[in-house]
Amino acid sequence: MTEEFNAKKLLSFYKRSLTASVLPFWLKYGMDSVHGGIYTGLDRDGSLLESDKSVWFQGRALWTFAQSYMTAASYGEEHPEYLDACRSLTDFIEKHCTDKSDGRMYFRLTKDGKPVIKRLRYFFSETFAVVGFAAYGRASGKKEYVQKAFNLLKKIDEIRSAPGVLIPKFDEKNAPSRGFGVPMILLNTVSELRAALRQFNMEGEDFCNRYIDALLKEIKTYFIRPELKAVLEQCAPDGSVQYEHFEGRLLNPGHAIEGAWFIMKEGIERGDKDLQKLGIDMFDWMWERGWDKKYGGIIYFRDIENKSLSEYWQDMKFWWPQNEAVIASLYAYFLTGQKKYQTRFTLAHDYFHERFPDKKYGECYGYFHRDGTLSTPLKGNMYKGPFHIPRMYIEGIKLLERLSAKSK
Repeated sequence: MTEEFNAKKLLSFYKRSLTASVLPFWLKYGMDSVHGGIYTGLDRDGSLLESDKSVWFQGRALWTFAQSYMTAASYGEEHPEYLDACRSLTDFIEKHCTDKSDGRMYFRLTKDGKPVIKRLRYFFSETFAVVGFAAYGRASGKKEYVQKAFNLLKKIDEIRSAPGVLIPKFDEKNAPSRGFGVPMILLNTVSELRAALRQFNMEGEDFCNRYIDALLKEIKTYFIRPELKAVLEQCAPDGSVQYEHFEGRLLNPGHAIEGAWFIMKEGIERGDKDLQKLGIDMFDWMWERGWDKKYGGIIYFRDIENKSLSEYWQDMKFWWPQNEAVIASLYAYFLTGQKKYQTRFTLAHDYFHERFPDKKYGECYGYFHRDGTLSTPLKGNMYKGPFHIPRMYIEGIKLLERLSAKSK
């Protein structure tokens, strides 16, 4: 998109991309009419590459179809097929995704719901089920699913706080550390739940606000480093940089940019200018570190001291950091009206849409090399499915509608 930023034209394009390209692909090829739930291991043409199912994506897809149903309805489009998909996903989650022995959710299941992998150091399957149930409750009018989401958040809180339940990635005695991912994902999780509780005037909104306060304090205390102009992905328990380790120096620009727009959004929710500025600062720092000035796009990893990185995919261009950069730049532009954020939005939007969408089969590729050559044409796996891309369009539609209204 080389023309001047035009909110109305972009709005039309984002609506069309969501409902005419991305979601039809997953409805046609991903939804399992036999066992329920969704497959995400799909090739370029939608053919099945992997019959196991990602539990992450049962919850993520539930959120996506529920939110898409509400978003499309807000501008007059009815998509009952999205709610049909939601019902299949909720049934599969409730029947198969939780280990009844301890109440923890699995990470990967067979197509008919038998356990394959259970990751005991994380609870992200649970967080994505929370946002999925909360969104489905809102879209369907069934507040019992909002209550299920709230109950599951309390279960996450128990898992997180109980000693010895989570198996740490690094030995707690010899290599203790903190990760940005947990408070960042929980911030979005609790925010989504709060919106659902509010819609039904249910108890728990104050609980969510206090929870978010604690998460914001954790993020500010341990991961925000203004003196380094960086958001740490991992740090020592006291928040110091672990310079002697690859992981301690590792920066994940896409992850930090995602967290930045979560914080900007919360700042808008609260009318908190300081919180809005924090999100914008985070975005500024990590855009400067992450945007590839030679080839364009957000690079996957950076080293805080610009030393050599050990991960073989460190300079690749995955789909989701580009999506997060699009959303964050649009939030920053919405909040400030500054031309530089409009420019960043155009750069990120163009980079993604000139490469990732598949005009022949629909949806988008996920993995490019640094120079923009395609790594693999598959459309999904255990980590890529209907979430980051449709969320980019959903958030974009909401912001572009408000920007269009401003321009009248």
